[in-house]
Amino acid sequence: MTTSTAAKYGTARRAVTVRVNERHVTREVSTRTTLADFLRDELDLVSVHLGCEHGECGCCTVLFDGLSVRSCLMLAVQADGHAVETVESLSVNPAELHPVQEAFAEEQGLQCGFCTPAMLLRTKEIIETGREMTDAEVRHEISGILCRCTGYQNIVNAVQSAGTRLRGRTAGGRD
Repeated sequence: MTTSTAAKYGTARRAVTVRVNERHVTREVSTRTTLADFLRDELDLVSVHLGCEHGECGCCTVLFDGLSVRSCLMLAVQADGHAVETVESLSVNPAELHPVQEAFAEEQGLQCGFCTPAMLLRTKEIIETGREMTDAEVRHEISGILCRCTGYQNIVNAVQSAGTRLRGRTAGGRD
């Protein structure tokens, strides 16, 4: 049996079903399509930013089965049968921000906004561990996402604030 030219050179297509932001979507994609391109081009989720397309900047970070991944380094076919969250999943109602979004706004943890979707998702993942962290630990946890504007301190403050908010809500209170 010989390999078809399409399969040999990566132009083969395959159907994938992915749960994106709690919605099941099925599309036929090239086996060479990255998850980032799938989300942006097929689903119009343009919050997934492409900075370097080599996994260096982290601006394409999404949550894959709850864990942050660089979507420019992952193929869409690898996401078949899995759950992916983009920043659009944080707040269903635009009038009500997610606590992570509130914290970033209040702490001014953004400037140009290019890294913000990735930072918000990474923050969500970090604080869902429920573990309190030092500023140094937070800096380490977000180190995979480059920000060229803020100097990171306001982002660290926002991560800490979001953690405090969510821990308070989990304990039954609402800061």
